[in-house]
Amino acid sequence: MWDTVFNIANLLALAMWAILILLPRKPFAMALVLYCGVGLLCLTYVVLLVGLVSGVFDPVREAGAGAANFGDFSLSGIADLFRSEGGVTTGWVHYLAFDLFIGVWIARDADAKGFSRWVQAPILLATFMAGPLGLFVWLLMRERRARAAGRWS
Repeated sequence: MWDTVFNIANLLALAMWAILILLPRKPFAMALVLYCGVGLLCLTYVVLLVGLVSGVFDPVREAGAGAANFGDFSLSGIADLFRSEGGVTTGWVHYLAFDLFIGVWIARDADAKGFSRWVQAPILLATFMAGPLGLFVWLLMRERRARAAGRWS
């Protein structure tokens, strides 16, 4: 089950990123990415999380791993969450949803600020591959342009 969910989530995210980076940003395409991409990934995450926390889904835990505790925010507690296929899949869907949401925000913000698609593409690719890296690069670029335009004092 977990391999199937993992693979479907990856394919959905990849298709949405392709639309976001390669196709014209018409309202229908952007709505598709936001609602069918981000929305479905968020819904999947919620279902998986509730299923794991409630014990409805078997997390296929590693032998010897303690029970998953979503309230333990220590390093070992977080590591325990990822010692199961269910925990890893749920966490991965979380990353996919948030990175895609950030990609949509970057694309809309960059379009509104007049950045060319050639400038946006590597930033969006960086966001797809390593979310915070792409977001950081975008924040630096938008800040630099804003300062150059005299919008920040």
